Amino acid sequence: MSTATAQALADLAAASELLAAATAALRDPELSAGHAACFGLLLESLGAGHSRAQIEAAHALRRTGAHKLDQPSLHAVAQAAADPTMDNLAAAEGQTTAGRTAFRSARSFMQDWLDIPRNTAHDRLIQADCLIGGVDESGHPTEPWLEDLAQDFADSAFDPRLIAATALKLHSTRKDLPEGAGGAEQKQQLQSDARKLIHSEPKSARKHIANMVAQVKAGKRPLKALLDEVGLFRRGTRRGLIEYILRVLPSQAAAIEAHFASTGNPATQAGDRQGLQEAEAEFTGDPGEGWDDEATKPDWAREDGTDPPGSGAEPDTEANADADAEPDTEADAAGTAAEPAPAWEDLKPERRRLIGLMALLLKDHGANNGADSNRAGLATAQVSIILDYEKMLSGAPRYAASSSGLGFSPGELRAAMCNAGIYPVILNGRSLPLDLGRTQRLFTKAQGRAIRAAYRGCAYPGCAMPVERCELDHLDAWEKGGCTDIHSASLCCPVHHVERHCGLFHAVKIPGCRPMVLLPPDLDPEQQLRINTYFMTPEEALAAEDLAQRMTAQWRAGRLDVEIVEP
Repeated sequence: MSTATAQALADLAAASELLAAATAALRDPELSAGHAACFGLLLESLGAGHSRAQIEAAHALRRTGAHKLDQPSLHAVAQAAADPTMDNLAAAEGQTTAGRTAFRSARSFMQDWLDIPRNTAHDRLIQADCLIGGVDESGHPTEPWLEDLAQDFADSAFDPRLIAATALKLHSTRKDLPEGAGGAEQKQQLQSDARKLIHSEPKSARKHIANMVAQVKAGKRPLKALLDEVGLFRRGTRRGLIEYILRVLPSQAAAIEAHFASTGNPATQAGDRQGLQEAEAEFTGDPGEGWDDEATKPDWAREDGTDPPGSGAEPDTEANADADAEPDTEADAAGTAAEPAPAWEDLKPERRRLIGLMALLLKDHGANNGADSNRAGLATAQVSIILDYEKMLSGAPRYAASSSGLGFSPGELRAAMCNAGIYPVILNGRSLPLDLGRTQRLFTKAQGRAIRAAYRGCAYPGCAMPVERCELDHLDAWEKGGCTDIHSASLCCPVHHVERHCGLFHAVKIPGCRPMVLLPPDLDPEQQLRINTYFMTPEEALAAEDLAQRMTAQWRAGRLDVEIVEP
């Protein structure tokens, strides 16, 4: 037996005990915020290492034939794990048998003896095939299926969890790839694109890689084949609920996503949180956040601000004595702004979408439906379709996408543009027709639509806030002489808008190019210029990442005059 492997197992057992002891100590209620942050950071690092080790262990189990261990060996292994002394670990080396075994394969051993769920065991073995290598029928090792990703997996600088998830996604296309050199080339292209996304913007990589895989599986299917599978299917009753499956074309999905975005925006009538809960109560009979009578209302809900009847509260004589005094305007304004908002944001997105759908189905389409059109949840879906001007002229097979990142075929595009509520936006880089200079402080609706179509969502890398809930941001401060122009505008969600003005990250203006983002060194030690690609198609995301890398290289070489915008 190798003393080194026994010592490694002893170290692994000691690490488990150290982790348990450290976790117990860090439950201290007096734990400082800095130590809590350090706790989280170190634990995530351990989690990444643990994920890599699990795949390595699955590979080792299959490579060594651990499922063929005889019963005495299995007993010795269990005893060594419970009491990992060097003597027990030496006895746990074990013997395999050529006769009948208790487990048919490494996967059944992992499932039945290690109590790993079947799907998890299956996935780990696939990840081992892709990232470490496999074993052929004669027991000889094979090369990893994804050789380039395997190099990243072995590099401790990368998060193995994202690489392992990517390997599973790409492996799922194995049966969809053509035979021969064509399939090998397509696999290599998929792997190369996936690595670019992982290296440049890990937060959005999962979404784009999933879309890439979906495109491969869809292939060049004719419209008739797609239409044969669309529809709303009733799945049946499960756990007291009726389940449906909805399959639609991308052009139809764009309208649905736009409807969801409206109901998700609390600033609109359709997304009003209180109205949505009242609308849901019409379907469920649950009063939600309503109150039975005046006595049950909280202070902020009473129009007159008085105590409920019968509460027995004494009047505030000091406040009454000052009632005739002049109001403190500044204090009143601050008090109004500081009033807590009702906690209606906890209404889950899935429920908001259902309420909006039900409002559409139950809408009164008669002549007197004016009041009904202002109902909560009843959204008007407006879809922006972005056309890539150069691709359109060159006859590319796909040159259009919705603002939510859904790609359209030319046929779907022609059909969609015939419908009301569709806003075709052709982007060719020229912004002068929509620039206002200093003639107007606020952006116009036309400017807002153009900016939202161009940037799709929040500027912060990885932020998933949809464009409808983002705010237009002057990169040239108006109070310092800035202009209301397209090239000096950006989009930020309410959270990241405040963070930018607090200096937690910086917007970067680049001549002739869209604004980019520079994260602080603690989040991005490499100090790369970045673009949020979350709402782009995979092809657009790869092009945007290439653009960001080129701009970064030119900036560092002193060939690009950029402006890091002040908060």
